[in-house]
Amino acid sequence: MGMLRVGLTGGIGSGKSEVSGCLAAHGALVIDADQIAREVVEPGTPGLDEVVAEFGTDVLTPEGTLDRPKLGEIVFADRERLERLNGIVHPRVGERTEELMEQAPPDAVVVYDVPLLVENELQAMYDVVVVVDTPEDAQIQRVMTNRDMTEEQARARVRAQAPRERRRAAADIVIDNSGGLDDLSRQVADVWERLRKRA
Repeated sequence: MGMLRVGLTGGIGSGKSEVSGCLAAHGALVIDADQIAREVVEPGTPGLDEVVAEFGTDVLTPEGTLDRPKLGEIVFADRERLERLNGIVHPRVGERTEELMEQAPPDAVVVYDVPLLVENELQAMYDVVVVVDTPEDAQIQRVMTNRDMTEEQARARVRAQAPRERRRAAADIVIDNSGGLDDLSRQVADVWERLRKRA
C-alpha cells in the first residue's frame, strides 16, 4: 500500500493537539503546517531574512524574533503584501514538508494536522480523514481555560468554524472527545490500529 495520508482536524478546543500527540507517540509522522510555518521564519533562517528584507525591521521584536501581531496588522490590511508574505513562507513550508516526508519509511502513517480541513474542503487530499469531535459546551469550556477567553469570545471562535455536523459528515473516523484523557487515548490506540492496517 505504501504511505497513508491522514488528515486530522477538529474544532478549536476539541483536543486535536492531544490526539496528534498520542498518534505521534504511537509512531505516526505528524506534520503540523502551523508549526512548520513558525519554524521557517525563526531567527537565523533565510525565511526570516527575506521577511525583513520585504517588510523592514519593524516586524522584529527587540529580541530579533518575528513580531507576529505586528506583521499580521500589516498583511491583513493589504492583500498584496499578504500575498508577498505567503510567497516567502508557503514554498518553505512545502519544502520542509517534503523533507519530512522523504525521511519517513515507505509504509509510514503520515498525519497532517489541518485545523481548517473541512472549512477549506481539503478532504480529497487525504486517504483518511479523522475528526476529533467534542460537544460545543466542552469546546467552549476548553477554549476559555486554554486561551484565557471570556465565554462570549470562546463562543464566537467556535461559531466561526464549520458546524459539528458538517465536520462529522466529512470524517472517515470520528474520535469522540467528550470523556477524559484515558478514554481518548484508548480510542486513539484503536484508530492507530485501523490506520496501520490501511497502510
